[in-house]
Amino acid sequence: MTLIEQTRPNPDLSSKPLVLATDLDGTFLGGTEQARRALYSWIEDNRHIVGLVFVTGRDPGYIRSLTRSKGIPRPDYVVGDVGTTIASVDRDHMLTPIPELEAEIATAWNDASARVQSALHRIKGLRLQSTGFRYRVSYDLDAETFDDSALDIVAGLGLDALVSDNRFFDVLPKGVSKGPSLLRLMTHLGIENDRCLVAGDTLNDLSMLSLGLPAVAVGNSEPALIEALNGAPHVHFAKGAGAAGIAEAILTLNMIDRTAA
Repeated sequence: MTLIEQTRPNPDLSSKPLVLATDLDGTFLGGTEQARRALYSWIEDNRHIVGLVFVTGRDPGYIRSLTRSKGIPRPDYVVGDVGTTIASVDRDHMLTPIPELEAEIATAWNDASARVQSALHRIKGLRLQSTGFRYRVSYDLDAETFDDSALDIVAGLGLDALVSDNRFFDVLPKGVSKGPSLLRLMTHLGIENDRCLVAGDTLNDLSMLSLGLPAVAVGNSEPALIEALNGAPHVHFAKGAGAAGIAEAILTLNMIDRTAA
């Protein structure tokens, strides 16, 4: 993974009118090319008032490759690996873990990777992902053959299991997911709740869309996510897919003007 240990300064997000905390696949990276280009250009033109945090299941190496070579705006911070990585991002697109924010995550994980893989080795419908993660184990899930006894096995290990988009199975430290890790980062940076718009599209985004912060479930969201949110008043259920849904929410919720005061 692309991680460095030394601390480097990052922009102060506490005074910016809008901090966009967004999932990647299907959300920030979703929608038409025209919609993505419009949103990305708007963010780059307004960096003085907009902060950007990626809250994703993706790993640091993928994120660095994405922002260095594929025209995606560089985030100020990343909550990655389904909430098990919390890092700042420097001008060279390198991710720096924030030790004081990751300490509880590391303790809760307690080097469980080998135990998890051993316990789930014979479970049908799970295929171990090749990426080596620090504080999680992740599988591709075959919904037709999946043996849901895996959920009880993971619980017996004192860990959390998360199924998302009916395609992915993540084993995480107890109590760790996108939402709690994002809140930990926001508290660390002094970002007020009403200045942060969270955006997502699948069940692994539920923990952050349920925080009570201004939120958007983009138009292409997983039906199970929409059902779980069940018309929550703080959530904008966008018509636009992916990037278009984010832009729609920024305008509909008046995120810039209402927080600028």
